[in-house]
Amino acid sequence: MTNLTELEANVTRIAADLAQAKVDYNEAMDTIWMLLAALLVFFMHAGFSVLEAGCVRLKNTQNILVKNLLVVTVGFLCWFFVGYPFAFGVPASPNKFAGSTNFAMDGFMQNKDGFRFWFFQGAFCATGGTIVSGAMAERTQLKGFAIFTILMTSVIYPIVVYWGWSGEGLLAYGDGVSVVGPALSDFAGSGLVHMVGGIGALVGALAVGPRAGRWDENLASEFDAHSVPFCVLGTFFLWFGWYGFNPGSTGSMHDKATANSAGLVAVNTTLSPCVAGLVVFVLRATLVAPKKLDVGGFCNGILAGLVAITAGCAAVQPYEALFIGFFGGLVYQGASMLMKKLKVDDVVDAFAVHGATGFWGLVALGFFGDAGAFHGNGGGQLGTQLFAGFLITLWVGTLSALIFVPLRVLGMLRLDDEFQAKGADLMEHSPAKAYAETA
Repeated sequence: MTNLTELEANVTRIAADLAQAKVDYNEAMDTIWMLLAALLVFFMHAGFSVLEAGCVRLKNTQNILVKNLLVVTVGFLCWFFVGYPFAFGVPASPNKFAGSTNFAMDGFMQNKDGFRFWFFQGAFCATGGTIVSGAMAERTQLKGFAIFTILMTSVIYPIVVYWGWSGEGLLAYGDGVSVVGPALSDFAGSGLVHMVGGIGALVGALAVGPRAGRWDENLASEFDAHSVPFCVLGTFFLWFGWYGFNPGSTGSMHDKATANSAGLVAVNTTLSPCVAGLVVFVLRATLVAPKKLDVGGFCNGILAGLVAITAGCAAVQPYEALFIGFFGGLVYQGASMLMKKLKVDDVVDAFAVHGATGFWGLVALGFFGDAGAFHGNGGGQLGTQLFAGFLITLWVGTLSALIFVPLRVLGMLRLDDEFQAKGADLMEHSPAKAYAETA
């Protein structure tokens, strides 16, 4: 009897050990997956830096690079102190507007599972400010941009994220509902990330005004990108990083269903930009003046396709990703032409790529995917997606204007014409040139 009792105790102990080992293994797998994805997202900032450096004129190269460095360093610190708490710090009695716990990572040492999620989402947060920097390049003061970056990464972006991703926000809470119907569907952030940056970019470009001489037809060629190779390289860096941005948004990787979902996301993240890039490239070669091969347009078309599929990458079938990418390319091209028609000086086409196409990415899930109208589910999901796009535009647009307009009035936003003519690198950087003339 004693031997049987001991055997039962051993079996129980072994079962408990195996269960704990499985828990530990799952935790390790999830952490490895999330850290890898977060590193890829972090690497996207190298892509933004190279792309934006290529898009500006040679005399402003260091100036745009320092803004990219500022966004990452300041953005992560803001995320540490208040950004993450507003975005994911859900209190015991939650509200639907913003979080209010975990300030300065309070409580993380008691629950260390949260570190990987904090890092992954922090890399997302800095993206919003980086998108804005490109739109306002070559004529924006560093101090004014720094103030906006602090507020973007501390308040504007985190609260939008709380609405859609905290599980308690007004766009997604409870058992898959929102304040207007079904819960928002935005898997990796066409709206919650890219549209936030795109709307901020549009308001910033309007507030700071165009670069001196930008719309003088006699000077048009002087504003060409100084390095098309940098633009292409930056695009590939961003595309590569997007495989952390989208597949990493599964949040885990310890079971077959999640692994299959990540595989689908990767496929859709490949197909959509391929179609969108080709659409823009062909349109500019055959229909849009000057009807020549536009490498920069090809790059932005690819990025537009990536933005468009980011919301639905886990919810649509591969053939639907082709359609989303196709229309994403058209949306980008139309928005880009509209900005030029209205003489809005957006150096990197940030609004067209991230704002307009981000909105399309949201709206697309009202049509495509299992919850979409094309699958016989009526217009409920479309209503939520449209409402989210409207709400994001109103929130980001209003707050961005409340920041940028006073900065412009106080003389803290725009560089004067002489400063622009000589170039920011010469006027305020050391060394005064981004490239040495001799080896």
